[in-house]
Amino acid sequence: MKTPRISFEFFPPKTLEASFRLWDTVHTLSPLDPRFVSVTYGAGGTTRELTREAVGTLHKATGLNVAAHLTCVDASREETLEIADQFAAAGVTELVALRGDPPKGSTGFTAHPQGFADSCELISALAETGKFTIRVGAYPEKHPEAADSRADIDWLKRKIDAGATEAITQFFFEADTFFRFRDACVAAGIDAPIIPGILPIENWTGARKFATSCGTQIPAWLDDCFDKAIRDDRHDLLATALATELCSDLIEGGVEDLHFYTLNRPELTRDVCHALGVTPRVTLRDVA
Repeated sequence: MKTPRISFEFFPPKTLEASFRLWDTVHTLSPLDPRFVSVTYGAGGTTRELTREAVGTLHKATGLNVAAHLTCVDASREETLEIADQFAAAGVTELVALRGDPPKGSTGFTAHPQGFADSCELISALAETGKFTIRVGAYPEKHPEAADSRADIDWLKRKIDAGATEAITQFFFEADTFFRFRDACVAAGIDAPIIPGILPIENWTGARKFATSCGTQIPAWLDDCFDKAIRDDRHDLLATALATELCSDLIEGGVEDLHFYTLNRPELTRDVCHALGVTPRVTLRDVA
């Protein structure tokens, strides 16, 4: 089996304890030589400043290729592009451009009066600067706000046409879900790389709730497996095995890149990567 290229998503810390957790995550996963790491915004742009600080610090302190999330939520065009310029000035030239989730309590996304109406407008404006590599989100299962799955594919094509170079999918639980989506994208004329998003399941209750909120289908067999594993105190063993099997099936189907949603809890992600043959780099400093 071919060893995949990997990337990781991190959360910006909101507390001192969370800061230690982030740095522990970085320390654990950075030796695996990720192609890039991304740092998220919170819902409604609530961690905008924290994201900017985390991105800058990671870029300076680790030498990792850091991609910053940037959204349309609760900011004018001028403010959003100013943030992008600050990233570029700090040497961060990779962005994950998203519409963004509405603030908690909102019934749906409402554009700022002077802001970008949607992700395509944001992508187009960023692309016009010529400063950035732009990645976007993709949905292998119907987005909760989409009319149907075809609408998701049409929207992804618009984002690629606007200037994005790659897409990262929402997580899913079965490889065939991704393969069907990939085939539909090719049929629609999308030729940009589409990277599967992988969620190693640290906590099944939380992952299940997250899946329900974002439209990810939960196979009945998965519920049964975790019910038994939790009773037998084998949750982590099952989670590692399932994520490894999913990744292996994707690689056998021609996937070359995998993006892991780490939730700033690196152990399961590290173990899955090791099982796939992704091992720590050995540098001269390590063996001196």
